[in-house]
Amino acid sequence: MVYDKHIFICTNQRAEGAFRKSCGEAHGMEVVDAFKKKLKALELPIKIRAQKTGCLDICDSGQTIVIYPEGVFYVGVELCDVDEIINEHIINDRIVERLILKVVR
Repeated sequence: MVYDKHIFICTNQRAEGAFRKSCGEAHGMEVVDAFKKKLKALELPIKIRAQKTGCLDICDSGQTIVIYPEGVFYVGVELCDVDEIINEHIINDRIVERLILKVVR
């Protein structure tokens, strides 16, 4: 199936004592569950999927999600941010600037 929006939520788990932290340690599955529950309840008129994914390799920025087809990365995502991301990005096509990954080149 092709989706209008596809949300990938990192749930990577590193071995205990690993040098880098991981999203799964923070609350990866809780964020996945929150997105799925809220999206289902909204019954949006678009094809959308939220799912867990492995490492997105920017773990030092905190809990990470990426939304396609835009390719927008959000970092430091907390459970309390899920509603805002859905309302702003998914429903209204507006980037949540305070959570967007800042890339320094």
